[in-house]
Amino acid sequence: MSATPQKNRASRRVLAAAAGLATVGALVAAMPAGAHDRGNGHGHGHGHGHKPRTVDVQLLSFNDLHGNLEPPAGSAGNVNKTHPDGTVEAIPAGGVEYLATSLRTARKGNPYSVTAAGGDMVGASPLLSGLFHDEPTIEALNKLKLDVSAVGNHEFDEGATELARLQNGGCHPVEGCYEKGKKFKGADFPYLAANVTKEKTGKPLLKPYTVWKKNGVKIGFIGVTLEGTPDIVTANGVKGLKFHDEVKTINKYAKELDRKGVKSIVALIHEGGAPASTSYNYDCDSPGAGDGISGPIVDIAKGITPKVDALVTGHTHQAYVCTVPDPAGKPRMVTSASSFGKLYTDTTLTYDLRTKDIVRTSVKSANHVVTRDQPKAADMTSLIDRWNKLAAPIANRPQGWISADINGRGSTAPEKPLGNVIADAQLEGLAPADKGGAEVAFMNPGGIRADLVYKASGSEGDGVVTYGEAFTVQPFTNMMNVVDLTGAQLVAALQQQVSGPNEAAPKILQVSKGLTYTLDLTKTGAARVVTDSIKLNGAAIDPARTYRVAMNEFLAGGGDGFPALGQGTNKLVGASDLDLFNAYLAAHSTAAAPLAPPATDRITVVQ
Repeated sequence: MSATPQKNRASRRVLAAAAGLATVGALVAAMPAGAHDRGNGHGHGHGHGHKPRTVDVQLLSFNDLHGNLEPPAGSAGNVNKTHPDGTVEAIPAGGVEYLATSLRTARKGNPYSVTAAGGDMVGASPLLSGLFHDEPTIEALNKLKLDVSAVGNHEFDEGATELARLQNGGCHPVEGCYEKGKKFKGADFPYLAANVTKEKTGKPLLKPYTVWKKNGVKIGFIGVTLEGTPDIVTANGVKGLKFHDEVKTINKYAKELDRKGVKSIVALIHEGGAPASTSYNYDCDSPGAGDGISGPIVDIAKGITPKVDALVTGHTHQAYVCTVPDPAGKPRMVTSASSFGKLYTDTTLTYDLRTKDIVRTSVKSANHVVTRDQPKAADMTSLIDRWNKLAAPIANRPQGWISADINGRGSTAPEKPLGNVIADAQLEGLAPADKGGAEVAFMNPGGIRADLVYKASGSEGDGVVTYGEAFTVQPFTNMMNVVDLTGAQLVAALQQQVSGPNEAAPKILQVSKGLTYTLDLTKTGAARVVTDSIKLNGAAIDPARTYRVAMNEFLAGGGDGFPALGQGTNKLVGASDLDLFNAYLAAHSTAAAPLAPPATDRITVVQ
């Protein structure tokens, strides 16, 4: 279909030249492709007044915002930078007041600028957004002039109906409208979910792609979430939906866009990789293209059709700008901008006005820190203030006291101090016979969304943990379950931390006090868990004995690659994880005797 107009244009040019319209413009137009595009500097220098052959399109992108409108607190709000001398600096970053300033500054002087996101804009959000079902974040993204976003797994946390409401608007079906006389408008940008279909009809849940257009420039965006979304979202969130292979889906729609004459295509993929360094300025193309990155995105990138010109990715909360070869062996840009709005990626796509395609060899990209030493965007400040006033009566209630930072999200260690506190809170709350009789508790590391920070976030005073801060750590309000598991199933669950789907990127469960074992990272797969070292209260685990085990409903459903935990029987449903966490803080701390960060001595790590 798209060949005909181009053919006509070509023959018109030849006819015009043959008719003796020997003006400079006509001669230039009749020249073979590439003969006259040397001096135009990608659309900047116009030479003899003729149109440039190419224009630069600025692609700004970010991912995994998770409703972090205010700057994320503690170490979870830092970005690492490696200096030439090898020293690593932690730079405080993020917050939409600064993200808005960064993006608006970056767009200046770029007539062709498009802003895209790689999913998880909402979900697992701090109280300021989570309390209002993420309406504040969608409103902020509209103000940021986001053009398009892929869905991430967290967009499904509250199910397909709620996702449709975030897209289309309307007040919450249970809680109604939050502001008098104001109806939630929904997202101004399309959410793309090309690989998510409805089970009953087989039709896509949302739009699979969109085409961004300006002055004849057309760029197609295809959005997908990771195929494994059902493994990391509660069963209710993905009810009635099917998730398909990322590569096959993108290739299918790239073909469709190509047939429609859209030759420039960007894939927005909520799946990512692990760079060899956590520093945002790490060169992951050293020694060769894409050598410094591993993880699922590498195979995905290698399988996606060369019709796609760039990949904006996410999910792993890492920072990277890499070139991974496409199936034709040509380098192609694969980027990710950390998380929580701490970075944004600025990619230059050189668009050829004649072929309507991206000149791949000219693609340049870099990550930039959203620093907190730049001016705040006033419209974002007033948005935050407005929602904070509504949240304040709940958010500011003190729950407990701490003597120092207790790191959770910001800790890179297998055993996290805050993970121990949460697991202990769950065990204590569910140990009484009438509450489930729990003997041990497990917490999934991905469910710990922040650190507990000693420094005051508002007027509450240093060391005070508010309800809002506790909610930011545990925003899912998962109901707790206590189940029967055999010792053999317990051992299998610990092995599943480092084997099967979790082998490449281990998910180390946070365990309650009394459970101890050795993790030998010099070994591979399940052998990394030294089975004869596993003890509960000093006694070896008996494979035949039944144990009462506490965990949130997500883990109890076998989520996060733990099928053994999904085999529990004799289930008792308890209070929510957040309620148990707050009860523990209240019981174990006072202003005079605050809770200290616990020792991390339950898992012995051999490296």
